[in-house]
Amino acid sequence: MNRNRAWALPFKLLVAANLAMLVSGAFAQTPTEQELMRKVDQLADELTKVKEQLKQMQEERAAAPAPAPAAAGTPAASAPATSAAASASTREPGGVTIAPAEPATVLFSYGEINYNRPTKHTEDTEVDVRRFVLGFQHRFDEKNKVVTELEIEHAVSSADDPGEVEVEQAYVEHMLNPTWSARGGLFLIPAGLLNEKHEPTAYYGVERNFVETTIIPTTWREAGVEIIGNFDNGLTLQTGLGTGFDLNKWDATSTEGAESPLGSIHQEAALAKGHDISIFAALNWRGIPGLQLGGSIFTGEASQGQATTDSRVTLWDLHARWTPGLWDLSALYARGTISNTAALNTPLVGNPTLIPASFDGWYTQAAYKVWSRGDYALTPFVRLEQFNTARSFDDIGAGLTPEPGVTEQVITVGANFQVTPGIVLKADVQRFREVEDNNRFDLGLGWSF
Repeated sequence: MNRNRAWALPFKLLVAANLAMLVSGAFAQTPTEQELMRKVDQLADELTKVKEQLKQMQEERAAAPAPAPAAAGTPAASAPATSAAASASTREPGGVTIAPAEPATVLFSYGEINYNRPTKHTEDTEVDVRRFVLGFQHRFDEKNKVVTELEIEHAVSSADDPGEVEVEQAYVEHMLNPTWSARGGLFLIPAGLLNEKHEPTAYYGVERNFVETTIIPTTWREAGVEIIGNFDNGLTLQTGLGTGFDLNKWDATSTEGAESPLGSIHQEAALAKGHDISIFAALNWRGIPGLQLGGSIFTGEASQGQATTDSRVTLWDLHARWTPGLWDLSALYARGTISNTAALNTPLVGNPTLIPASFDGWYTQAAYKVWSRGDYALTPFVRLEQFNTARSFDDIGAGLTPEPGVTEQVITVGANFQVTPGIVLKADVQRFREVEDNNRFDLGLGWSF
């Protein structure tokens, strides 16, 4: 039997007994000040004796020789079995296990390979290494760390290939105190449910949902400073200043802006124009186990000092996620606006894609883990979403103002199969209400560690 544990129980009983004597004596009669002081002194003496005994035990254990290693061929049952984690940890007096210190430098990665087969145009079937991300975190000390991520999209990047190589994150974080931390550098904006946690093992379906792709651009990042507060009541506050969007990048001759208005004008800290600084804030509450309620807002001028009219981009969202038992339920609404677009659109009349004044979308999703065995787990899901990348346009005159965009509705039904924590196989079917040519069947393989 562990000698520390043998002393721990009498120690606790001794403290409890003395406290009980004090409390019972207080209710039974009104003790004099001398009687109370005598009992307190007695308790202090007993505590001192116990501490001395514990100290003596620790010194004896430290001086004891280490046990001889077991001879080859010794049966496993002859020695206590310990896991790798337990053998690497240390044990404090009283049997408390202290986890080993985190390595100073940690490597992490995620990636996904997807198969997309349109049901009406099978000749357009594609297999794509959608993305591969390699990153590391280095902790200088308990208060300071640096985090970086390097992403490659579509497997090959060159002048003649569709791939991209990009720095997804590169920031330094400093812990000010147990509640507040500060970041500086290139980091993900805390918007929605997916932008900060977008690994393939973190969401359902082969592809990321449309609302958090077209309305909230994924993966959206800015260069700047951020303050993070984590409170004991389950509330997390994130706020900061950073770069914003550049409306001068809008290409009215392409469909990129119709696919994602903000995705077409984000800067990703690549020689980003910094004339106009944006502000952002996000609140998330996790005070009840399994429940997350939150929202975010981002706003800033986007003309970058290169237009006679200042235009402000604002994006906000409300979201909720609840995981009671085997269920995983979530919902999100996001809306964006761009001000003073009439002056910007007037010289662009005649082109296919003018700048919208507003755009929005929502989705609701339900998943249920129907089977699990060991590390294996099968979780079917269904998701309904609607989005419009051009909900409205500012009036620029009769016959010139574009008609509002079409509101698309997508139903996705599929399943995630967890091979082990960190590896997932996915399959789903997507049906589009407006553009049925986009209907498709998807398969995916993803990992994250």
